[in-house]
Amino acid sequence: MAEPSISHDPHWPRAAEWLAAPDDPRTAEGDLALLGIPAHGTSISPTGAHATPAAVRAALARYSLFAASGDLDLSAVRAIDLGDVEEPDGADGEARVAAAVAAAAPRFRLMLGIGGDNSITYSLVRGLAGDALADWGLITLDAHHDLRDGISNGSPVRRLVEAGLPGAHIVQIGIADFANSAFYAKRAREYGITVIPRSELRTHPITTIAASALEVAGCGGRPVFVDLDVDVCDRAVVPGCPASAPGGISADELRWLARLFARDPRVRGLDITEVDATADAADGRTVRLAALVVLEIAAGLTKR
Repeated sequence: MAEPSISHDPHWPRAAEWLAAPDDPRTAEGDLALLGIPAHGTSISPTGAHATPAAVRAALARYSLFAASGDLDLSAVRAIDLGDVEEPDGADGEARVAAAVAAAAPRFRLMLGIGGDNSITYSLVRGLAGDALADWGLITLDAHHDLRDGISNGSPVRRLVEAGLPGAHIVQIGIADFANSAFYAKRAREYGITVIPRSELRTHPITTIAASALEVAGCGGRPVFVDLDVDVCDRAVVPGCPASAPGGISADELRWLARLFARDPRVRGLDITEVDATADAADGRTVRLAALVVLEIAAGLTKR
């Protein structure tokens, strides 16, 4: 069945129109840079995540730029779409991603990578941190530790640690029961990673969780990258995430955490990963949530 046409109202600007495509991405400047990174080639679970950046851009047409909570109008945020990195998988692809991020980051207040699978976290952080990886912090919202051996969407955190990111600078939020092995949980402890399991989000306020994570990852004012792996959410709200499971966090919790992290000036970059637009529910709920997370990040940026 064809999608119904979307109405046009000059008093109801749509977020898809706000995300500007520059004449020359190499010189564009702004507040928020969106870079599509359609990686999928090394995913442990079969995925069509390469289709997701385009789907998220299209889904933005369903939303406005006004947030009633806080009376926020995002029209003042200069959001620039830098397009997609071509063939981001493999060593050459990761090098292209890192180079694109390194070139763009000085011209924007915040970098946002839209995946693609979770492998993109490695190349995004390498591009932002450059030779100063040991001076950065990392926060992951994820059901999984991503400390596996090899190169895949299950290994970006391990690869960053081996490249020089101290485990003591890493906080993992939402780690789920029955989604990891004892071996990799032990590896997280050995690395010195701070783990905040899903169970703690049931008993502690979201604001407290976010503040605690930033206190560790951003200690001393160091820059922080935030990985938003959408499979941290309950499978009922994200059926388009191959590894999501019943009992994850709510869509609202993900949105609120994204806004809280984006408002902190220590956060220099984020990503949204593990959404397979080709496997979404008929109502597009997973992709629509990812689009809303983009807007929550912009909302957080307005509060800096």
